[in-house]
Amino acid sequence: MGNEALCKARFGKQESEGKALLETSEVRFRGDFQLKIPFSTIKSAKAVDGELRLQTAEGVAIFHLGGAAEKWLKKILHPKSRIEKLGVKARARVSLFGEFEGEFLREVHALTKSVAKGKAASDSEHMFLAADSKEDFSALPKIAKSMSGAAALWIVYPKGQKHITENDVLAAGRKCGLKDVKVVGFSATHTALKFVIPLASR
Repeated sequence: MGNEALCKARFGKQESEGKALLETSEVRFRGDFQLKIPFSTIKSAKAVDGELRLQTAEGVAIFHLGGAAEKWLKKILHPKSRIEKLGVKARARVSLFGEFEGEFLREVHALTKSVAKGKAASDSEHMFLAADSKEDFSALPKIAKSMSGAAALWIVYPKGQKHITENDVLAAGRKCGLKDVKVVGFSATHTALKFVIPLASR
């Protein structure tokens, strides 16, 4: 989940108060008009006198963010990598369930050699379940029981599908007694939802 701010935005002749959202790979604005600006489409970005100015192919989008303008600019110019967003650090203990894209596997193996596949290592700090359909949730009870302390379970599922939705994922995690705490864009096609053991149950 990115940052959000109530602010005034201007794009061409349009100007409106509304809510700006700084997501992991795009800026959104919802007011009398809506904007969705992927970082990849921004030609230039600068912060001037509390204004965040984003040059796009369609024109300049200006957000009146005050002191937050510089902070947002840094996050746009230097976005976190996927593995940073997921919070996996060097030499972390990781367990993987299901099939993941090769690029993600390379990112994990570049950080740590402690990777278990298809089983929950008892001391895992990060667990990842690839859920392409609701049938994949059958592995959840066993995974949840193996979790301890502040271990994180990320359920990675396809975006924009009717056969498996965010609500399905949330319900499955909560049914196992876990608490959802974060969502990140995993890839162009997938989203990742983070679950942890509730503090009261640790």
